[in-house]
Amino acid sequence: MIKQSKSLQLRRRYLLIEAKSKEEVEKVIQEAIGSIGLSRAKPMFVSGVNSLVLAIDRQALNDVRAAIELSNSSIKIKKVSGTLKGLE
Repeated sequence: MIKQSKSLQLRRRYLLIEAKSKEEVEKVIQEAIGSIGLSRAKPMFVSGVNSLVLAIDRQALNDVRAAIELSNSSIKIKKVSGTLKGLE
């Protein structure tokens, strides 16, 4: 297997989110930035203990934050970090 160079690797930001379900978060993001924006963000849920951890592409960070903050739902962003360890 060929190792990717650093410039080709995905750079992700991790959002610690307080929400009821993953589906609710995906729905809010898709309503605000659309399906093309959702595909650019490349969201991936990472296992979190008490809250949800959402991994997104760093270039879509502002769009996703705006989508969550402008929604009328009860979703809150607690913290944003460049590493999973930074969310602890």
